[in-house]
Amino acid sequence: MSRASQPTVLLTLGRLPKALEVARALHAAGCRVIVAEPFASHLTGASRSIARSVAVSSPVTDREAYLRELVALVAEEGVELVLPVSEEILFASLLRGRLPAGVRLAAMPHEALLALHDKGSFVEVCAAAGVAAPATARLGGPQAAALAQAGTCVVKPVFSCSGRGVEFLEAGALLPQRPEPCIVQRFCPGRLLSTFSIARAGETRLTVTYRGAVMQGSVAVCFERIDTPPAVDAWVRGFIRHVGFDGFVSFDLVEDAAGAISGIECNPRATSGIHFVEPADLAAALLEPANDGPLRCRPQRFMQQFYPCLTETQRTMFGAGPFRRNLGHLLRARDVTWSPRDPWPLLSMPVTAWPIIAESLRRRCTFGEVAMLDLAWTSAAGAVTAGAVAAGGAARVE
Repeated sequence: MSRASQPTVLLTLGRLPKALEVARALHAAGCRVIVAEPFASHLTGASRSIARSVAVSSPVTDREAYLRELVALVAEEGVELVLPVSEEILFASLLRGRLPAGVRLAAMPHEALLALHDKGSFVEVCAAAGVAAPATARLGGPQAAALAQAGTCVVKPVFSCSGRGVEFLEAGALLPQRPEPCIVQRFCPGRLLSTFSIARAGETRLTVTYRGAVMQGSVAVCFERIDTPPAVDAWVRGFIRHVGFDGFVSFDLVEDAAGAISGIECNPRATSGIHFVEPADLAAALLEPANDGPLRCRPQRFMQQFYPCLTETQRTMFGAGPFRRNLGHLLRARDVTWSPRDPWPLLSMPVTAWPIIAESLRRRCTFGEVAMLDLAWTSAAGAVTAGAVAAGGAARVE
């Protein structure tokens, strides 16, 4: 197939397994896939499914340079579809209005994404949508103090990912003082479930429900797909319909003893549930969003990220956790990066991921937290945007 006949897709991240999942699916569908990534060396860059990988500025360090470089790359490579992969979607969504005519940006408007990413306003959206969420208040106010006195609660930054800054407090405990905006949320006991959905204009095309099988901190490194409970399906459909969401959207939910569902937080992007989607159907949903064809799940019920799952299994070997269970998952679960036709992403991962590994060791925090440091939208990023809007700057939301 000649380059002229291949649609060119730009992924705005390459370091995570879900980027590799998307790249392989699109390549198999006949696309030419380009990756823009702040790291010169990364997981997806080792894949044969990639035509070119380009190092770009970190959006956290220099947002305007990041956006300019993406726009230039779109023009240079004749990109037809810009596809954000993970947390960088909050920055990449600011490309709306900057891209050449005919280039599709697979992201909701920035304000819509931000309202769902903000863990406080997400609860307000839940109330408007008529779906349940736990009582939540902004840290520092009287309602937050009342929640802390009434029972177990959770304190977390309004903009947080990979479990950063999450703190559980028993009833009556003093609330912490935090330099960044945070929420206090009533703790919901029950079964923690995660979902990943593909939506189109408020219609839920597919929902994958899964739960953590092996955990590294608060992040699952091996996950089990389960049949979506009817109450979960109703919750997700109700939320997506109310928001009119279009694209990838994911939720963390709690199912109580009676089967009732509460929404804890929203990730308006892809999460690990994407690995359970049939690659051909995933590509079709991205390339032909108006197509009503069925979207299916892979037959596998367990998927893992091999190296972190191996590390966690080794950690629990001498009584520090459920070693036998972790070992069973390690031996049986399908790795999300391995492919006999494309082996180098897994084989070279210790090398391509070394900058993240080294920084996580230095900071003594999880791989997932470090992987998002130069990509995550925080309260500081929001302040920059607000200042640019007030000053009429180029970083305004369009």
